[in-house]
Amino acid sequence: MGFPLFVAAGEALTDMIVQDAAQTQWQSIVGGSTWNVARAMAKLEVPTAFAGAISRDVFGDALWQASEAARLDLRFLQRHARSPLLAIVHRTDPPSYFFVGDDSADLHFDAAQLPDGWQAHCQWAHFGGISLAREPLAGKLVALAEQLKSKGVRISYDPNYRLLMDERYDATLRRMTALADVIKVSEEDLEGLFRSSDTAAAFATLRSWNPGATYLYTKGGDGASLHIGDQAWSQPAAKVAVVDTVGAGDASIAALAWSMMHRADAAPLQHLQFSVAAGAAACLGAGASPPSLAEIQRLV
Repeated sequence: MGFPLFVAAGEALTDMIVQDAAQTQWQSIVGGSTWNVARAMAKLEVPTAFAGAISRDVFGDALWQASEAARLDLRFLQRHARSPLLAIVHRTDPPSYFFVGDDSADLHFDAAQLPDGWQAHCQWAHFGGISLAREPLAGKLVALAEQLKSKGVRISYDPNYRLLMDERYDATLRRMTALADVIKVSEEDLEGLFRSSDTAAAFATLRSWNPGATYLYTKGGDGASLHIGDQAWSQPAAKVAVVDTVGAGDASIAALAWSMMHRADAAPLQHLQFSVAAGAAACLGAGASPPSLAEIQRLV
């Protein structure tokens, strides 16, 4: 069996979403931003792995089965007899949530236990999400990113701001931005990470930490822009019948990585168009629904 070309490392979790006003009925949905990116890349027919750890209970079973169904390389998915990582979404409009995961399985991920020789075959690695805000996992992942970078592996990073990313996250934000070749960020990310409503200034600061990187700046229904050096390209969002937007950002960064891996001679605007189309295509299904190559190409 060969090794994956794309590896996303971080968290796989279970969203517990309230279903009624009395908060007596809940629905569990498998998720996690880095895990969603891995599924999105696998859907584009790239040999892919999610490197992370999950529990040995019913929640972990569901994540394992979904990973298998997505055709992820299961050699990279570790299991521990620890509690599951849960996101408790106790209000949906507007969203309000908190995480339950004290000493949970994800924190016990061990990169040293990944298959021997995999790094020599990896072309692209993705990091981000709450995994980089949860110690001791965060330190392990930053070290892995540094190791892969030193071997010439391209790195993408999506901070994917959540409430637990306060000033304690600042050093990680700066380090991962400096390491990454491609950084995805949204307006909401910038406001939260920099604790400021001045998103233009926040974006300028972020870019100053790594002027040579490629930046994907997503703006929801307004599309996105791609920034390389002093140049920028913009692309409006495709007009689609939105079912929901869960996983749209994850699909967009996966699609950008796919385009840069497989269409090296394409113009930056073409990479951006493919990325934006993928984000729109992900909105056509309920939950995190990674789009196929054909679905993206129809919207392009």
